[in-house]
Amino acid sequence: MVFADLFFIYFFMPLCILLYFIARSIKARNIVLLAFSLVFYAWGEPVWVIMLLAYSFLNYTTGLIIGRSRGKPAAKKALLVAILVNIGVLGVFKYSGFIVTNINSLLHISIPVPNIRLPIGISFYTFQTMSYSIDCYWGKVKTQRSFYKFLLYVSMFPQLVAGPIVRYSTIAAEIDDRRTTLKDVSEGFSRIILGIGKKVIIANNLNTVVTACFGTAENGYTGVDTVSALGAWFGAAMVALWYYFDFSGYSDIAIGLGRIFGFHFDENFTYPFICKSITEFWQRWHISLGTFFRDYLLYVPIFGKRRKYGGLFLVWFCTGLWHGANWNFVIWGLYYGLFVFFEMKLGKKRYKNWNPVFAHIYTKVIIILGFGIFYFEDFPALGKFFKALICMNGNSFSTVTGRHLFVANIFLVTAAALLSAPIIPWIKAKAERTANSYYFMRTAGVLMNVAILAVSSLLLLNTTNNPFLYFRF
Repeated sequence: MVFADLFFIYFFMPLCILLYFIARSIKARNIVLLAFSLVFYAWGEPVWVIMLLAYSFLNYTTGLIIGRSRGKPAAKKALLVAILVNIGVLGVFKYSGFIVTNINSLLHISIPVPNIRLPIGISFYTFQTMSYSIDCYWGKVKTQRSFYKFLLYVSMFPQLVAGPIVRYSTIAAEIDDRRTTLKDVSEGFSRIILGIGKKVIIANNLNTVVTACFGTAENGYTGVDTVSALGAWFGAAMVALWYYFDFSGYSDIAIGLGRIFGFHFDENFTYPFICKSITEFWQRWHISLGTFFRDYLLYVPIFGKRRKYGGLFLVWFCTGLWHGANWNFVIWGLYYGLFVFFEMKLGKKRYKNWNPVFAHIYTKVIIILGFGIFYFEDFPALGKFFKALICMNGNSFSTVTGRHLFVANIFLVTAAALLSAPIIPWIKAKAERTANSYYFMRTAGVLMNVAILAVSSLLLLNTTNNPFLYFRF
C-alpha cells in the first residue's frame, strides 16, 4: 500500500484515525496502530510480514540480553549477533546479485546470479532495529520489555516502508505517554496534504519531463543519445527536483501522520537546495540517513584506530551503496564525499570568505551533476550523459525539441524551483507579525489544502501505480 493512493487517502487512513481516537487508553491506541501497520505492510506482500516479525523479535530479544547483561561479555555477544544478522539479511536480499555479478566479471566465471525480490522498506527498518540495539548497548536508551511496543516502533506504518529512519530514542517516551491536540491534528493533516501534493502534482510530472529528456532504465535511456548539452543540464536539474519532491513528500506524509497519532518524528528534509556548501546540503538532505551514518559509522575504529578520513570514506561509500546495488550509487556517494572532504580541508573560515553567489553556483552545479550520476544506472548511459553535458556527443548545444519541452513545462519548473525554497514559510512568518492577518492566513491555508487535495485526487483517478522512489531502497 502506498500513501499516494485514493484507497489509502479516503478509506485506510480515515478508518485508522477514527478507530484510534475511539480507543481511549494508550494501550488500546497502540494496538490499533499496530494492527493497521501490519495490514498496511502485508497489503501487497503478506509473506514479508513474517520476516518483519522475525526481525523485530530478534532485536527485541538481543535488546533484553543487552539490558540484563550490561557491561558483561554476553551484552557484547548479543549486540554482535544483532548487527551481523541485520546486515547479513540485508546483504542477502539487496546485494547478493550485485556481488555475484561482479565476481563473475572479475574472475570470468558463470556463477548463477540470484534474483531475490527486495522486501519493501527493509533498508529502513534494518537501520532502525540496528540503531536500537546499539543504543541499548551504549546505554542511550532503556531496553523495551514489551514485545508489542517494540513491534509497534519497528512496524509503525507512517514511516515503515520509506522513512524517515526513526530512532527509538525519538519516540520511546511517546509510546507510553502521548497526547494529540487540535493543533496537532490540524498541522498533521496540512502536512499530509502538502506531501501528497508534492508527490502527485509536482514529482510525478517532473518524472515525465525527466523521461522525455533521458528515457528510463527500462528502455535503455534512449533519450540520452539525442539530448543536447542544454537539455542534459536541464534534465539533470529536473532529476534533482523530482527526487526532492518525491522523497520529501513521503517524509511530509509520515511526519504529518505521526503528529496526528501523537508522535513527533524528526525533520528529514529542510530545503536542501538553499545550501551554500555541499556539507550543508547533506545537513539538509535525508537527515535521518546522514545522522545515522555519522553517529554509528563515522568514528568506527579502522584497523584498531579511529581514522578521520578513513571513517569519512566509509560513510560515503556506505551512503552510496545503501541507495542501491549498483556502482553508479557507490560513485555518487564517493563523489559527494570528495567535496565534503575538500570543504573540510578548506576550513569553515576560508569557505565563509567565498562570494555567496559563487558558493550557490558551485553547490548547484555539483548537486545537478550528482543527481545525473544517481539517475543513470549503467556506465554506457552515464558516459553519454557526461559527453552530452559538454557537447561532445555529436548533438548541438540546443535543440527545438528541448526548447519546446522547457516551454511546455515552464510553469511546472518555475513552481518546483520556487517551492524548493522556504518561500511559503517566509510569507507565513511575515504575515503572522501583522495582527489582522491571522484569520486571513488560516482561511487561505484551509482553501489551499482543499485545492491541493482536490487536484491530487483528480490526478490519482487516472493513476494505477504510484509508488514513491524510496520504495526501491
